[in-house]
Amino acid sequence: QVQLAESGGGWVQAGGSLRLSCAASGTIFRDVAVDWYRQAPGKRRDQREWVATITRAGNRLYTDSVEGRFTISRDNAKNTTYLQMSSLKSEDTAVYYCVIGLDWGQGTQVTVSS
Repeated sequence: QVQLAESGGGWVQAGGSLRLSCAASGTIFRDVAVDWYRQAPGKRRDQREWVATITRAGNRLYTDSVEGRFTISRDNAKNTTYLQMSSLKSEDTAVYYCVIGLDWGQGTQVTVSS
């Protein structure tokens, strides 16, 4: 069973930075793609927004709204994925989730104050 644990969320002023981490277990980490999603305040679970993906080969994909501000990376030796977030905006406020396949972590809250 895949287990995912996000960390690194918190409160930050607009323009600031945060780095989220996602530690994975129960999977051959180097063989899987990892996604980050987010759920903004007032949005339903089915309205969660895809943010970024890093493939097993290390290719990176981003939603348009974070392109150039967020960077996804992975450390296969540590079974960990990172989401470096810079130039944060109030609209980035959300619970951020790490996802592998159909398995989701519990999420970490990011609050950006303007």
